Amino acid sequence: MELKRMLVANALLGMAGGIQYNHLKKADRNPRKASAQTLRNILEYAKDTVYGKEHDFAYILEAHDDTELYKRYQEKVPVNDYEDLRPYVERHKHGETDILFPGKPVLYATTSGTTSEPKWIPITQEYLSNIYGKMTKVWLYNFIKNKPKVFSGKILSIVGKVIEGYAPDGTVFGSVSGVTQRDCPNFVKVLYSNPQCVYSIADYNARYYVLMRMGIEQDVTLIVTANPSTIVELQNNVNKFYDDYVTDIENGTLKKDLNIDPEIRAELEACLKPNPKRAAELRELKAKYGTVLPKHYWPNFQLLNTWKCGNTKVYLDKFKDSFPETALHQEFGYFSSECRFGLVLDDTVNTVLFPHFHYYEFISEDDLENPNPTFLQLHELQQGKRYCPYVTTFAGLYRYNMNDLLEVGPNFQNTPTVHLIQKVNGIVTITGEKLHERQFIEAVREAEEETGLKTRFFIGFADLSIVGYKFYYEFADQSVTQEQAEKFTEAVDRILMRINVEYKTKRDSLRLKIPETYRLIPESFETFKARCIAEGARDGQFKLQLLMQDEKRHEKFKQLVISD
Repeated sequence: MELKRMLVANALLGMAGGIQYNHLKKADRNPRKASAQTLRNILEYAKDTVYGKEHDFAYILEAHDDTELYKRYQEKVPVNDYEDLRPYVERHKHGETDILFPGKPVLYATTSGTTSEPKWIPITQEYLSNIYGKMTKVWLYNFIKNKPKVFSGKILSIVGKVIEGYAPDGTVFGSVSGVTQRDCPNFVKVLYSNPQCVYSIADYNARYYVLMRMGIEQDVTLIVTANPSTIVELQNNVNKFYDDYVTDIENGTLKKDLNIDPEIRAELEACLKPNPKRAAELRELKAKYGTVLPKHYWPNFQLLNTWKCGNTKVYLDKFKDSFPETALHQEFGYFSSECRFGLVLDDTVNTVLFPHFHYYEFISEDDLENPNPTFLQLHELQQGKRYCPYVTTFAGLYRYNMNDLLEVGPNFQNTPTVHLIQKVNGIVTITGEKLHERQFIEAVREAEEETGLKTRFFIGFADLSIVGYKFYYEFADQSVTQEQAEKFTEAVDRILMRINVEYKTKRDSLRLKIPETYRLIPESFETFKARCIAEGARDGQFKLQLLMQDEKRHEKFKQLVISD
């Protein structure tokens, strides 16, 4: 049965994905031509919308060549961040059509923004079907190319909840990955190790338990989860509850003390039946190895697909050697709620871009501080250099600033590949929380009102060694105790969870640890600045972000901590 399922999946995905893969290769042979045509297609698609009329899309389309097209587009359409587009999205959310794109969204993906209001990223049917769907076919086809037996067993795919709520006009908001899994072909659905209702379990410990209790019973050969911190937490759950899994598998049950909604529990229990044979195998594994790892309970495992770039690298050592030596750990690719930029097709970290699906622009890292930077086209990028990307999509994003720093890798065909280095412009992320400096400032100010404690100076650092943040405060009243300061951080942490949905998700799921608290000596900022100037910094150009990931500056503040 498993062989038949694999052959069917390989044949069907190979056919559908192979067609789209050939389209990708053709586009990437001439990225200049593909980019110009994609921009024209997007402008034609949206020229009669409110945004299209306001920004003269029809006039831009009259350009007689590609150079003139780019010039007119840059003249008429400003660079946008989400707050620039929010008023248009709000009109869609309240039921208006033809605002950013024809019709209305079929879905919103929510993610953290730079303010206390989350971003509502609109997803059109055009984007979901013709862009996202076709890219997914290439993605799955690529798995088969790299590991032909990848679909010989089950898939453990960690996705978001399909429906998290509704916009004022009734349009759902939820997870694009969840929708994609829900709507996948039946021959793929049968390969998943758990029913989709698992992702609606609110308690993360319970969710991880169910995912692994069901997954460890089966022969899983593929795991897909963007964030490698999830792999760490899943194995932590295994280490804690292994014996409970075995008992449940033996009896065909689900632990009664798990915090699971009764309707979800009933759906899950309907999928279970006693499996004493597998339970005995798992008991033997524990007797033999003590700590049982994926390479023990999934010896046929083929492919792990997670992020490996940016700060996510801190998690990779935590499960090094946990999977079979023959398994491939493939980079998930440069990907966000706003845009699926491309895919990694090999064992590197380099994302292959899709210029026939998105229109990309870039600013060189050296030009980011320039008030009038030069915008580069995809074909103008140079290998080894770093750039900030801007994207235009079929889902209403126009010259959208991704606030990321990318590094260019080798070409795929004639198109540069890219990989993520870090966030920019005041945004810090350890495990996908995308915490903005202004959110941290807002949280501290609100905590001051709540606690009555006033700060003279404060700063926060992302610290990969603790997979969390370290917050430093110079209180106006130097008699503030460490206990009071830690209560202050509790308030800041709670407020950040309220105003940043991704921060809350990562804290709730244990992927982001409790922030640590430190008190600073009097005149800490002045002392820090003086030391920087003594080392060569220019006084007139001295700038300091209040939330960052910078080990050199972090070390300086560690030296300014009050020692009890």
